Amino acid sequence: MDIEAEREDLLKRLDLYRRIKRVSITVVFDATGTGNLRRGADKYKGIKIIFSRGGEEADAIIKDMAREGGTGLTIVTSDRDVAGFSENAGAVVISSPEFAELLYMAEYADMKGVTEDDDEEGIKDKKKGPARRNPRKERKKAGRLKKL
Repeated sequence: MDIEAEREDLLKRLDLYRRIKRVSITVVFDATGTGNLRRGADKYKGIKIIFSRGGEEADAIIKDMAREGGTGLTIVTSDRDVAGFSENAGAVVISSPEFAELLYMAEYADMKGVTEDDDEEGIKDKKKGPARRNPRKERKKAGRLKKL
């Protein structure tokens, strides 16, 4: 498959996820080898797409977004440098494999016709004492994952 077909497939899957979960999504693609002199922007069915300019990596754009958005952002990346920078800026970071699992589960739920309300009916929270409490960073991530 060529890169354009891969991008198109990703955007289709993200569109389904966006409609099911009702979240806003921005995707940043590298355009380093294209020779573009400025950043490009586009939209695909409500998903904001940003292309880096020639000589600029998508990582730099993601770091800028983390710096500006801080605690309001959830960033999906498996790049350690981007993840560390984003966490220091206050964003919640989810690894690509973790998000791939969320994406798969959303697609599966859509295929089966399951709604979020159906999922939550049988789940009861276990009570934990203060000694069993996760660190703040983990609680923040878990809360964000629950919303995703």
